[in-house]
Amino acid sequence: SQVETLREEVTAVVGSANSTRGDEVLLVLNSGGGTVTGYGLAAAQLKRVKAAGLKLTVCVEQVAASGGYMMACVGDHICASPFAVLGSIGVITEQPNVYERLTREGIVFNTVTAGKFKRTLTPTKKTEKADVEKLKEDIEQILVLFKSFVASNRPQLDIDKVATGETWFGPDALERKLCDELV
Repeated sequence: SQVETLREEVTAVVGSANSTRGDEVLLVLNSGGGTVTGYGLAAAQLKRVKAAGLKLTVCVEQVAASGGYMMACVGDHICASPFAVLGSIGVITEQPNVYERLTREGIVFNTVTAGKFKRTLTPTKKTEKADVEKLKEDIEQILVLFKSFVASNRPQLDIDKVATGETWFGPDALERKLCDELV
């Protein structure tokens, strides 16, 4: 996987670089994001660079959105091209629901679970208000974690103003302190 490759690359860099020699790391990042678990792990790999005492500069050429921004915010310095898109600090989940179609076709899909919230929304189950509320609660908790992570790595941000799910092009991202310079 890409995160596994990143882990191996970070291990190699950390093992050979020397902060007392003035070594630094430059990461060119282009990512629109993905799963919170995958990008959380990728960001943790970048934190290993900083834990080794190495300065980390992240250069965003085109996009660092959502999980991509989760990675970028670990950098000591973030530079971006003027037309790069940064931000998208938010959480989304979606899935189709075919329950009504299955019902019309006479197909019954049974799911057996143990645990009140083991399965809330699924593609084959009738959508219940309680299930939607539970999923909303879950993704709100993920947003709290996401915002906390970004805020701890970029304390100069007004996290409540930028953690709206919106994205901004370079100059507006710079104004909002999502990056430190345009290149």
